[in-house]
Amino acid sequence: MTSPTDAATLSPELVALLARHSLLQPLLRQQLIDSATADVELSPEEQQQALQRFAHERQLRSGEDLERYRLQQLLSPEALNRQIQQPMRVLRHCQLHFRAKAEARFLERKTQLDRVVYSLLRLQDPHLARELFLQIEEGEADFGDLAAVHAEGPEKATRGVIGPVPLTQAHPQLANRLRTAKPGQVLEPFAIESWWLVVRLESLTAASFDDATALQMSQELFEQWLKEAVERQLAALREPLSVPSPASTPSA
Repeated sequence: MTSPTDAATLSPELVALLARHSLLQPLLRQQLIDSATADVELSPEEQQQALQRFAHERQLRSGEDLERYRLQQLLSPEALNRQIQQPMRVLRHCQLHFRAKAEARFLERKTQLDRVVYSLLRLQDPHLARELFLQIEEGEADFGDLAAVHAEGPEKATRGVIGPVPLTQAHPQLANRLRTAKPGQVLEPFAIESWWLVVRLESLTAASFDDATALQMSQELFEQWLKEAVERQLAALREPLSVPSPASTPSA
């Protein structure tokens, strides 16, 4: 799948110029994407979908807007068409070449894909945390009402509700507690760093291997391949730089 062109086609002068302006890696990445998706064929319906998405993202409302964009970006009609279709071509490439490995990646990452909704009260006073916990636990107060008044973190704006978010987005200590809690359970106040937390698990949704997840895993596998391919090309370009020049070699 790796193209023999790309880095090898760049002159040393151009490589130095691109590297100086931090543009070499993005260029290599784009060349690899172009090469990988060159043979992908899109149906007329997919081509139309790609055009509609491209125009919507850039707020191009007419053919005149699209032509103005092409001229502003110094693109030929062929280059513009490639730019329009590339996201759809990448999608199809991922489905064609990485779908078979998607389930294995899902099984590796399953626990990272579980999504959680929980209510959170973050406080610096352990005594207040305990008092509010007891009020919630005994049904004397509403969690959201207390969070709106007492929370000292950004959850104050959402009445304490966090999510749905990946479970791994939470602090590891919090994630471990949420993973073993039952929906509706209010956890005893516990400390993480300088905070005391009062937490209630609302829901925990285990990840499942459906079509959307399969596509996500396929895209992740493509990104992994892309990153490794770019690094191989960069490593080849670094080799001449690792040899000391005669001028920089200390004399005996």
